[in-house]
Amino acid sequence: MIILALDTTADLCSVALLRDDAISERSVDAGQAHSQWLLPMIERLLADEQVALAQIDAIAFGAGPGSFTGLRIACGVAQGMGFALDRPLIPIGSLESVALASAAEKSIVCLDARMGQVYSAAFERGADGVLRTVSAPSVGAPETVPLPRGSGWVGCGNGFSVHARALEARLGAQVTVDACGLTPTVPHARQVALLAAVAYRAGAWLAPHLAAPRYVRDKVALDAFEQAALRRDDAARVAGDAR
Repeated sequence: MIILALDTTADLCSVALLRDDAISERSVDAGQAHSQWLLPMIERLLADEQVALAQIDAIAFGAGPGSFTGLRIACGVAQGMGFALDRPLIPIGSLESVALASAAEKSIVCLDARMGQVYSAAFERGADGVLRTVSAPSVGAPETVPLPRGSGWVGCGNGFSVHARALEARLGAQVTVDACGLTPTVPHARQVALLAAVAYRAGAWLAPHLAAPRYVRDKVALDAFEQAALRRDDAARVAGDAR
């Protein structure tokens, strides 16, 4: 089994090649230049590993949530390759990929969504190592992140550094924040490849024309009035939680 994985959900642009149980990867901090880096990185990785395009069994990509432009780039490249090679695609959630990178049995992932918001989700790792979604991906102010039940949760993702005070106030003693020395703070193609391998074996893949980004947030370009309304809604939810 050979899976090519791509991730451009954040500033990091990464690619990985999973061949049986071995993974090779490449990454670069691309900023907003993913489209300039992604295809050359794929070509170099395949050349270095002496793998031909025709040998690839499936193409996985970080489906989001994340940068809208980044999501469209990864999905578009994956679809183009899928159509050209007649190969299935495997979309992988960005929050899940960060959770997989953590060694924690219970993890809550928060990724900076800009505009004063975070993308968040919670996962538990089973005895078989497979992640189970406890809280589905959502977007909102840090003060409105869904509260996990019980204790022993580990927080990971760059949201915990960008919105440290707000998330600490919201989650309190329920969550111990990962120091981020072991767990990546943003999604990486390595975890996309590992999750895709599980999905591929289970037959959980899509035809290229069915693949799409998972935006979570419906609209990016909010005007000043819409942003103010969004903040009011978030404040109302915080007040409701306090009651």
